[in-house]
Amino acid sequence: MPNKNSLRVLSGIQPSGSLHLGNYFGMMSRMIKYQSQNELFCFIANYHALTTLPDSKSLSSNTFNAACDFLALGLDSEKSTFWVQSDVPEVAELTWILSSQVGVGLMDRATSYKDKISQGLKPNMGLYSYPILMAADILLFDTEIVPVGKDQKQHLEMARDIAIKFNNSYDDTLIIPEPDIDEGTKLIPGIDGRKMSKSYNNTIPIFDSEKNIRKKIMRIVTDTADIDEPKDKDTPLFQLYCLFLDSNGKQDLSERYDGKGLRYGDIKQEFFETMMDYFRPYREKRDALSSNPEKVYEILEHGAKKAKHVACEVLERVRLSAGVNYRS
Repeated sequence: MPNKNSLRVLSGIQPSGSLHLGNYFGMMSRMIKYQSQNELFCFIANYHALTTLPDSKSLSSNTFNAACDFLALGLDSEKSTFWVQSDVPEVAELTWILSSQVGVGLMDRATSYKDKISQGLKPNMGLYSYPILMAADILLFDTEIVPVGKDQKQHLEMARDIAIKFNNSYDDTLIIPEPDIDEGTKLIPGIDGRKMSKSYNNTIPIFDSEKNIRKKIMRIVTDTADIDEPKDKDTPLFQLYCLFLDSNGKQDLSERYDGKGLRYGDIKQEFFETMMDYFRPYREKRDALSSNPEKVYEILEHGAKKAKHVACEVLERVRLSAGVNYRS
């Protein structure tokens, strides 16, 4: 078991498409902060993406792009352990071992599977057993803290249940992870007011062309209030703009919404310019990374070696406890 002063934090993101504001403010910016305070393990979940992205070329391209995104936004491969999920295949073995401990009833209660099927995704065993692979992701690295949104809380609870059942069967082999839910963080709204999600096609990308980003922002839904009427602040435009403002800026925007003469077109243009100013240095760094793929591969290989070292130690404990290592 690890013996250290800092806590080990783990999180991952699927390479399912262009990075957007929901990804950044909902997860990635938190990860950047964690690496200076704790022992951060962060991975690109390309095994998970197989459940919804069967196109091999897209998955490969998205995985590389996601790595560039993380690194451009400030993930430091020396301060953290950063890798691609498939580069540490031990997670697949642990998934199978844990599967023997998971009751069908627990899997049937997973709301994410039902939600994805209701959205039109084709049912498959990968989608159905997704929580077990997620549990293996967490437990394979002796994770102590898992930052999750309110919509992901059930998966973490299932990982805890699986670890507790395994420990009850085979002694205290696995660390029971704790959730870190930022109650102050609301779901990031998309341009249509629903949760920002690629599946809803309502995202604002970070690393797309300026033309496409501006086009997305100009499509943000607004109310039909007259120009001299107060404007509704419980709307995506106000909430998204506030993500980039300090307390004084938020107060100023709020007063403008309460006053007369505010034009949504002007606010959208201001929001676009503010967003581009904020991300400009990150966009420049990302351009440099994407033009030097060998450097990116080197960073990912370094991270995979660090992650694999921990994974092999934990998996050996699991194999010994479960009797899979018959030579012991």
